[in-house]
Amino acid sequence: MLAMSKWFTLTPFMSNSFSKRVGFSNSPGSVRAHVNGGGDDTNNSKNNDKKKKKKVVVVGSGWAGLGAAHHLCKQGYDVTVLDGGDGIGSPDNVGIEGFWYPYKNIFSLVDELGIKPFTSWTKSAQYSGEGLEVEFPVYQELPQLPTPLGTLYHTQFVRLPLVDRLTSLPLMAAVIDFDNTDVAWKKYDSITARELFKRFGCSERLYQDIFGPLLQVGLFAPAEQCSAAATLGLLYYLTLAHQKHFDVAFCRGTTKQKIFEPWVESLKAKGCEMLEDKKVTDFNFDEETGCVTEVVCGNETYSVDAVVVAVGITSLQETIKKSAALCKREEFLKVLNLAGIDVVTVKLWLDRKVAIPNPSNACAGFDDLFGCTVFDLNVIHDEHKDDTETVLEADFYHANELLPLNDELVTEKVISYLSKYINDLERACVVDKEIGRFTKRLTHFFPGSYKSMMRGSTSFPNLFMAGDWIITRHGSWLQEKSYVTGLEAANRVVDYLEEGSFAKVIPVEEEEPHIEALRSLNRRLNEVISQVPLSSYFLQ
Repeated sequence: MLAMSKWFTLTPFMSNSFSKRVGFSNSPGSVRAHVNGGGDDTNNSKNNDKKKKKKVVVVGSGWAGLGAAHHLCKQGYDVTVLDGGDGIGSPDNVGIEGFWYPYKNIFSLVDELGIKPFTSWTKSAQYSGEGLEVEFPVYQELPQLPTPLGTLYHTQFVRLPLVDRLTSLPLMAAVIDFDNTDVAWKKYDSITARELFKRFGCSERLYQDIFGPLLQVGLFAPAEQCSAAATLGLLYYLTLAHQKHFDVAFCRGTTKQKIFEPWVESLKAKGCEMLEDKKVTDFNFDEETGCVTEVVCGNETYSVDAVVVAVGITSLQETIKKSAALCKREEFLKVLNLAGIDVVTVKLWLDRKVAIPNPSNACAGFDDLFGCTVFDLNVIHDEHKDDTETVLEADFYHANELLPLNDELVTEKVISYLSKYINDLERACVVDKEIGRFTKRLTHFFPGSYKSMMRGSTSFPNLFMAGDWIITRHGSWLQEKSYVTGLEAANRVVDYLEEGSFAKVIPVEEEEPHIEALRSLNRRLNEVISQVPLSSYFLQ
């Protein structure tokens, strides 16, 4: 169903700073059993076999953590995954996740697992406070036009006049200039998305009705609280790189049921050990080599040859505050400057059928405070296809004001909000509900956050990072980025321990020729400008 790229490449990440470390013991005797492993004679043979393997602990069981564990298990490492309490296999994100056309690495994983979890490509819509604004078709079914013409021509703008749409074209100059390099991130990360749109001449209506609501469900926060760099990166990856990139499919059930549960079973079959409710509190390390030797979970320790930390910002911040090892490292202290975004998910069972326009509907205009996506579960999830009543889910992002409310009040507000977009919803009665509250769970790419985000390698030679907030030059976003950084972390482990082969990371699709040419010209122009006297004197 999902077309796959045939070409693979290794994502560049190698650094002499962690290759072939001097003084690091990788002998079998350096790997110790778990503190609770005990001395059961019936397990001695198995334990002796495991001691012959290099020991890797992966902290976190989302896309990034299981991605790293997946490849390391295939390379013969003794892998243990520590979950902090959200449940083995729980994805990094919450609510219902879309799987966009450029998620080539995730689609490759699904093919490898031999599962078919996805719906077909679906149409979607976007609403502002004034009503329906945009209808998104399945772009790959339409004639392919050069970017951004395909997006502008094929997208059905219901209310926005052509003159307002045309004011988006100057923004392509920023898209060309932002090439996902460190220089580009530093240049654009300090300003807000709103300031970006203002500088490049977007009309007020284009911003209020299109770009603002799009960011509220894409970066999960109002535009004035989003980094311009993150905005350009996400817009290019999902909407502008290629016309068909905005096509989306969904899991035919929860992501945990359809992907993570079979994935976890596959990992266990390869010998991966999954341990739940193991909150990491510290790391012990060798003062001489600087290498982490043990992962500490309260009174338990797990000996390691390498560690992959693949948790969200909030979880890592909790660990840093408790850890004597991490709180002395500047790169980890900077993480305390970062922030997460609150999410509230609301699943409702109604007493009748209510027509929901599309399988997924992005909505904004709730006092400009938060956005949400409304999903028709009768269409998306197999278990609800034959239901005689409507089952829907609304995932609210930046939901600070909903978080403390009780279930009844949340339901009342949600019905009031969604009635603007769904006819007859007010006349329906809620017969059952399921409400999830997730504090600081999603990554907040706020202006200035880039300088505090971590890279895949750390000052500990054998500790590596993964997650959707980790800096990578791959170019992907959301779940795909999490999974890719997990593969990249696994590659760093392989490089460090010098055992096994590297994971093949599928690159993002090549730029269209005119974009590639314009970016090349822009780089040469920037190089010339940098040579001009006083070019760096004025604030950029």
